[in-house]
Amino acid sequence: MRKTVVIGASLKEERYSNQCVRLLRKHQIETIAIGNREGTIEDVEIQIGKPCESKVETIAVYLAPKNQAAYYDYIIGLKPERVLFPPGTENPEFYKKANALGIETEEACPLVLLNTGTY
Repeated sequence: MRKTVVIGASLKEERYSNQCVRLLRKHQIETIAIGNREGTIEDVEIQIGKPCESKVETIAVYLAPKNQAAYYDYIIGLKPERVLFPPGTENPEFYKKANALGIETEEACPLVLLNTGTY
């Protein structure tokens, strides 16, 4: 089964990270949400910290580049196939690190990919 980790998940429904979690679930993709406040988005509990996960296919990063450095080692440690960077989260510094380890990086919006069937 496909698994996606959403980093920067928000309880606010108007936030793209919240919409991403809901759309992933609509597409029946196993979803792990990580944020700075506990709560629930549909049937997904938002976790605080860096939970241990395995077999992660995709990570969607909804953090500004200045806030991403704290997650570099965590993201690399999850060994995802790819990391998606929606508009506003682009981070060439991290692309280099991830790509050097065989992790694909894409400047792409998960919402668009899901809605167009190219996720």
